[in-house]
Amino acid sequence: MHELSVTEAILKTTIKYAQKERANRVTDIYLVIGDLSSIVDDCIQFYWEIISKDTICKNAKLHFDRIPGKMKCLDCEYEYNLKGELIPCPKCASLNLKVIAGTEFNLDSIKIENDEEK
Repeated sequence: MHELSVTEAILKTTIKYAQKERANRVTDIYLVIGDLSSIVDDCIQFYWEIISKDTICKNAKLHFDRIPGKMKCLDCEYEYNLKGELIPCPKCASLNLKVIAGTEFNLDSIKIENDEEK
């Protein structure tokens, strides 16, 4: 259910920047989401279609760029990508690990149309 509040934050931020640029319409929104975040693309898309329908973001296409989970072993310094569940270090079997990528959640960019482009 937290995807609703996340989607509302995306909409609010997008509208803020679009208005600042005097946009008539937002056409595309580019999101960067880590695989280790708890964000589900389909849920974001579902809520987006509902909450953006009466805004300048109506029909804007959401683009999801997924960042794989990446771990670093704090014992042997080995770095590796997760391909599913959390696993011990493939090099030394340590569980002394640090997440170094995959928790991202960013609104990377938006594409707009404004009067000056017509």
